Amino acid sequence: MEAPLPPRESARWVAGRSRDVRVDPAGVRRAAELLLPAASAWRVQHWKELHALNPRGADEAALAWVFVVDSLNFSFWAEREERRCEVRHGGAVHTGYWALCAAVNRALDRGIPVTSASYYATVTLDEVRDIFRSDTAVPMPLLEERHRILNETGKILLEKFGGSFLNCVQKSEKSAQKLMRLVVENFPSYRDEAQFEGKRISFYKRAQILVADTWSVLEGKGDGCFEDISSITMFADYRLPQILVYLGALKYSDDLLKRLHRGLQPTPLSAESARFCFQTTLLCLQNSTHVLGEAEVTTEEKCSRMERDKRWKLEAARFGVLS
Repeated sequence: MEAPLPPRESARWVAGRSRDVRVDPAGVRRAAELLLPAASAWRVQHWKELHALNPRGADEAALAWVFVVDSLNFSFWAEREERRCEVRHGGAVHTGYWALCAAVNRALDRGIPVTSASYYATVTLDEVRDIFRSDTAVPMPLLEERHRILNETGKILLEKFGGSFLNCVQKSEKSAQKLMRLVVENFPSYRDEAQFEGKRISFYKRAQILVADTWSVLEGKGDGCFEDISSITMFADYRLPQILVYLGALKYSDDLLKRLHRGLQPTPLSAESARFCFQTTLLCLQNSTHVLGEAEVTTEEKCSRMERDKRWKLEAARFGVLS
């Protein structure tokens, strides 16, 4: 089988053939100029301060937390805000992705070794339901799939990497691209690929999130000093296209807008989903190249550019685009 195009090339392939989604260069510049002041102040060390649930260490235990959370980082969408999964922890109520993080931390506080590969390789579905139980009547989505992935990734981690994600990171030899390939090649749940207009394309959304979070939790030092961190693309989830449309950087065709207003829900690897994700990725690539510039910079500054992408979400919250 033909190898899939890497995420950057996939973005260009899809963008060049998209009929319903396009990048507006003027909108890109406006959005970049709006967000750049806050993004420029961002540094990798700030990742741990993003949220109280993030681990504070820069060690093997923190990496184990990141690996488990990113392996389960999918499908938190709620159709109705009043009906969603919530997890209470640390005196606060958490929803979406942060509900997952809160559930993991809650389990650790109870003495459940949920970040240990030897534990989650054999964890039962009933135990998973208990660990990720919601504090509302709405359960966390796709618990059966999360259980399957925990068992699968745990067994692979034990068999190939001695039960430690740190060993996988060390095999990458301080290369973000090599770590991404190691993750995709060894852990099937991270292998999000699709067929589009005659080409095999790749998203690798969670694999790239895992690479970036690994770099962040290690503060870009030691085993996490990825000099090619800026080669990782933006993680185009289901919220980011909304933000970029709101800011005028992405444009939808009238036909697509009508379908969205009728309640179209693209499947994860559908043509519509590919267009949303890859046009967003391409937009962020153009933004980085043409607006933020490609001058000679230090390794720390190269790493810091990855965090600018995360700032898009934080800054967009000011406009009411993110809840």
